[in-house]
Amino acid sequence: MSAPDQNSKYAWRELAQKSPPHRSAKERVSDFLEVHGIYDEETARAQASRCIQCPNPTCVQGCPLCNPIPEWMQLTAEGRFLEAAGVVGSVTNLAEICTRCCPSDRLCEHQCILDGVSEPVAINAVEQFLIEYAFAHGQVNLATPPPNGFKVAVVGSGPGGLAAAEELAGEGYAVTIFDSGVLPGGLLVDGTPTFRVERSVVQRRIDVLKKRGVVFQLGRKLGTDLMLGDLRSAFDAVLLGFDSRKSHPLQIAGAELKGVVQALPFLLQKTTPVSLDLPAIDLAGKRVVVIGAGDTAMDCLRAAIRWGAKEATCVYRREEAEMPCGRHSYKDAVEEGARFVFRSQPVAILGAGSVAGIRLVRTESGEADASGRKSFKPIPGSDYEIEADWIVPALGFDPLPCPHNDDLSALATNEWGGIVVDDRMMTTVAGVFAAGDIVNGPAMLLHTVRDARKTAQCIHAFLSAKKTVA
Repeated sequence: MSAPDQNSKYAWRELAQKSPPHRSAKERVSDFLEVHGIYDEETARAQASRCIQCPNPTCVQGCPLCNPIPEWMQLTAEGRFLEAAGVVGSVTNLAEICTRCCPSDRLCEHQCILDGVSEPVAINAVEQFLIEYAFAHGQVNLATPPPNGFKVAVVGSGPGGLAAAEELAGEGYAVTIFDSGVLPGGLLVDGTPTFRVERSVVQRRIDVLKKRGVVFQLGRKLGTDLMLGDLRSAFDAVLLGFDSRKSHPLQIAGAELKGVVQALPFLLQKTTPVSLDLPAIDLAGKRVVVIGAGDTAMDCLRAAIRWGAKEATCVYRREEAEMPCGRHSYKDAVEEGARFVFRSQPVAILGAGSVAGIRLVRTESGEADASGRKSFKPIPGSDYEIEADWIVPALGFDPLPCPHNDDLSALATNEWGGIVVDDRMMTTVAGVFAAGDIVNGPAMLLHTVRDARKTAQCIHAFLSAKKTVA
């Protein structure tokens, strides 16, 4: 396949969108390896040439990171892969992780001007090719600028903490990341199945950070063996960027039965090296019902199949078109054997001591709300039951208040207990900044990375001003 004329505005019409290679469902359900591969050079050039270089690119507006997509698309179409990867890396932290977790079909690709006229440009696939190409050719930035004399503590080694540390290290700061876990990565390793992001990909980025001088101190929990006052004494600035979320509860009869397990513990049970206070989850030959239709629900369905479940069924109260998960995740789950029950709402979990089934009621669409999303309502007398051995609520997350003990009590919090910050991302304690879940509540990974990047830049401005005054 040869790329169409790079100056052609009609490449999108001459060449169909092509998905990256991916393994067959039969093969991939037997392991937890990543599902999708990456383009070869020729395909990457051809697919990038489909971008029509809009004067007002809506794809950029659809990206939480405001990635200059047309710029690196043009470079890719011309075969200038390392230059293109350099553009991506200059505006995106943890780019190889973001591309794997980004619901691009709901963001940039959905905003592509070609969507609806033809297939949108394969933005995510081209970006992933560029990042992996840069790694393969040793062109990932490992440079360590001269030390600027300042030290910054980052509390939390999830995507926000890693992104902020990467940004700060690039400005010459001595960065130390503290985390209560035994492995760095936060939800990237404690809540994301490896068929979406392999652990080696996360570890590769951590190794890059270490080579750039970032130090990791693990097993240190804020408020117990890690005190904010001590951090303020030892460091010039502190960034609080730890995960802070709890699963939204399932509030129906029977939710307390044995066999009901929230999505995150369900996924963690098989992946974390830490011992959990949970009964063993044996799924071999069992019937699993997952409630909800977000990306976490898709993760649970697909993980259950890999763990030997006889059936993995998703129950969702709305229509298929209204599922909040990425379409690629949904398609992968269907290919792997997951079943879907739409327009049905849980009423009660059935069983005596342990789960035996679930009672559902059929729903119908109602009026649309201000956002345009349709409401739903149960249909009286339409109750029915399905058998189940395990029920996994995957209903999203609620914010978890900041622990307000000891010297953390000096931090102002809002009505749900999140840390209050000003327009510089600084808390009410000078030199202490905060970003991510603990400020905004649970959010998409790309939003977390964006906010962490912004906070790192605010820390840089704060300490640069301090140095100037001194």
